[in-house]
Amino acid sequence: MLGGNVLFCGDPHGNFAPLVEGVHRHRPDAVVLAGDIQSRRPLDEELATILPLTEVWWIHGNHDTDSDADFDNLFGSALADRNLDGRVVTIAGVRIAGLGGVFRRQVWMPPEAPRSASEAEYLSRCGQGNRWRGGLPRRHRSTIFPRTVSSLMGQRADVLVSHEAPACHPHGFEQIDALIDAMRVSVAFHGHHHESVIYPGDGSCRIIGLGANALSTIAGDFLSGVPVDQG
Repeated sequence: MLGGNVLFCGDPHGNFAPLVEGVHRHRPDAVVLAGDIQSRRPLDEELATILPLTEVWWIHGNHDTDSDADFDNLFGSALADRNLDGRVVTIAGVRIAGLGGVFRRQVWMPPEAPRSASEAEYLSRCGQGNRWRGGLPRRHRSTIFPRTVSSLMGQRADVLVSHEAPACHPHGFEQIDALIDAMRVSVAFHGHHHESVIYPGDGSCRIIGLGANALSTIAGDFLSGVPVDQG
């Protein structure tokens, strides 16, 4: 069983009270938000009372590019460098990988072949009028590109946090399973579907779904009082 005093938080959608309360009560070394953060102010301001107590890390979800404010309050906050998307970071002694965003058909909808391998390739076919702030359309800044997944596939981690779910969820993707296998992670968390669930499995990797505002330890113990389906 992995150690590490880290809490994993399901989609806040602008409501940070459960996270703040959980940090004050349990004093984790770090917390990781699983996307759809939608902070109404810069994220560092929303979480100012817990920043002296814990490290805050995050991945983005599909709703974090719904508006300019959603985007700026996350990607433009003082916690912008805590974005785990596409990388592996050792946090409280645990190697944690992140995959933010969702699959979108205009770019890649597994099991279909990708239409664009990278942001640069998409931009090469994207009309100037569709660009946002000189680059990708805002919506596609929360789209999963194959190059991000390929980069992660070549790395190793103890934990994977993704917004999309693996195939054990009815709306999940086998591509996330392939990433879990390639990275040889022991525990995988996902957000997006607002369901707190510990999926049955073969024991090679424990997969945990995080309900909205649910808080889980790395062992899959839910702390927020959200009912949990044990599979």
